[in-house]
Amino acid sequence: MRLKLLPPSALSPDQRPLYDDMRQGIETNFKGFTAIGEGGELIGPWNLWLHFPKFGKPVWELVKALSTSPSLPRPVREVAILVTGAKFKSAYEIYAHVLVAELRGIADEKIATIIAGQRPGDLTREEAVAYDMASALVSGGVLPQLTYQQAVTFFGEGGTAELISLVGLYCMVSVTLNGYDVPVPEVESRG
Repeated sequence: MRLKLLPPSALSPDQRPLYDDMRQGIETNFKGFTAIGEGGELIGPWNLWLHFPKFGKPVWELVKALSTSPSLPRPVREVAILVTGAKFKSAYEIYAHVLVAELRGIADEKIATIIAGQRPGDLTREEAVAYDMASALVSGGVLPQLTYQQAVTFFGEGGTAELISLVGLYCMVSVTLNGYDVPVPEVESRG
């Protein structure tokens, strides 16, 4: 990891309100994976955003906008996030969202297939649309019209905008995590 973890006692006046807001958001909305260290330091993307509040605060606002009262079904969101994290081979992103996907009831076989960069054959229709859309977006180029139209049919214009924004956000999160070489946290084995 290229940036040290920031203990709460070392935060600057610019960092403190962002830390407090992110910590509250993590404790409320991001469960199932390690995001806060034993000393209260934020890990994963939150540490990076905390180091650079000029960039971190607006990104955090987008995270909150996409996490608070999402219109998309949670498994659909997780499929799109897993496709994105897998494309970028973002270790922390994959770690966190495999655990979240399991909590959302997505079967381990589906998760493993997505992480391997393949499309599972047993996706629900909504999950399949999310997979196809995320896969097309992270591959570059214009989203195919048919894929866009299927998303609008299943999720409406607002849900489609949410899905496109979600993929864009997690592209940025994955690139940021990779740029700072953020590892999977050391956690006890679930076995």
